[in-house]
Amino acid sequence: MGFKTMQDTHLLETQISTQTVFKGHLLEVRKDQVRLPNGTESIREYIVHPGAVVILAFLDNGNLLFERQFRYPLRQVFLELPAGKIDPGEAIIETARRELLEETGYIASEWSHLGKIHPCIGYSDERIEIFVARGLQLIGEKKLDHNEFLDVIELSPSAAKEAVWNGLITDAKTISSLF
Repeated sequence: MGFKTMQDTHLLETQISTQTVFKGHLLEVRKDQVRLPNGTESIREYIVHPGAVVILAFLDNGNLLFERQFRYPLRQVFLELPAGKIDPGEAIIETARRELLEETGYIASEWSHLGKIHPCIGYSDERIEIFVARGLQLIGEKKLDHNEFLDVIELSPSAAKEAVWNGLITDAKTISSLF
């Protein structure tokens, strides 16, 4: 028996109205008026996100490709798996292939979709699709976006696990994917 059952209806909220508060290049902020299960009304503010992919890219030696990248909101460099935003109309496997090549210079001959995560359920509809890539081949230089700067490194799965336990990896998509 799954977690979602017909008995969930007593938990559902219904949208009454929606308002776009901000629309940027990447994100949209909405403010919705909703009817709660008990019939009263409330406000829900949330971020609309186009979705993303994250890639567990395994080298032939068993190591994983990681990136070190500065993330402006927290003003620090993070150690994370290759990842990127899904473009409008793009199939998620194509996003994964494109991001792996652009960010690392690698292509992969084998791809598996592991599932998806919702990293910020309290304030965003973002989903991240998790892929495994094997049979990697370095075909050239990274093809980063014009405003993107990162270093590519490799770590063994055990070193990655240790980096999580030591607090060196705190990125939620990376931790979830490694799990």
